[in-house]
Amino acid sequence: MKKFVILLHLPLALLFSCQSESKASAGKAEAEKAPSGKGKTPERFAFELKDAKQWLQDSAVTASGQEIVWAVNRTDERNFKKMDTIIVPIDFSGEIASYLPFPSEVSYLKAVNKIIYFSYPTQTFAAYENGRLIRTGPTNMGREKHQTPTGLFYTNWKAKKTVSTINDEWILKWNFNILNEAGVGWHQYALPGYPASHSCLRLGEKDAKHLYYWADQWVLEDKMTIRVKGTPLLFSEATIIVPQNPGCDWSVIRMRWIFRKKRSAKSQNHFWRRFSVNRKTGRISRIQK
Repeated sequence: MKKFVILLHLPLALLFSCQSESKASAGKAEAEKAPSGKGKTPERFAFELKDAKQWLQDSAVTASGQEIVWAVNRTDERNFKKMDTIIVPIDFSGEIASYLPFPSEVSYLKAVNKIIYFSYPTQTFAAYENGRLIRTGPTNMGREKHQTPTGLFYTNWKAKKTVSTINDEWILKWNFNILNEAGVGWHQYALPGYPASHSCLRLGEKDAKHLYYWADQWVLEDKMTIRVKGTPLLFSEATIIVPQNPGCDWSVIRMRWIFRKKRSAKSQNHFWRRFSVNRKTGRISRIQK
């Protein structure tokens, strides 16, 4: 299978981060043992459209296969049940990373100890160590009225469980702060399948916990001075070039999130009038008018 390529437009000098010396916890040790790269890739790389409720009723895929379906639909198990039309891989023989758009290696990042990318166009994240992919998965970023700020940032402080400064009913697990004054960070929270947060980066619990132990906190000189920055993060509209025949057009999937927000029959019909699906190959394509 052809590799994905991501175009990076950022001086590497900005990406270096010093790792603070601290005693590794059991959770961090577990995170460091996670396999790197995309792992096994499916023999057939194509997707097809299914009715969510019907698929849940008829499907006989394993638990790992279900996690793949949650990931490609940028959702979690609970919110998946609320969906109507979903995307399902034809072949479940690969690992989750092989169904997501980030490349397994980025040569430009070999000199960078750690970095995390969050992509608005694909609603996915990827964590790299010295240019090798070590973790990737779905995310739901800020909705239209509260968009996640784009650019280069660094991890600050973290908390296994905290309360949102916006709404005290929002309990945030595995929270890692990015913008201290604005209260933006990543954490575990519901993934409806489209940008829905109040600027934060929502993750599934496994991914949030992994990044919680993997990324580095800042080191403070005093309450007002940062001595060492944490792990660099890039929130961007990163351009991702997919192979000519990947079985799925990610720009189309992005359009699906936009229409899925309204969830009305009129919106859904409007979407499917603009796109068609090759039932033989599972490929989604735009209808030219």
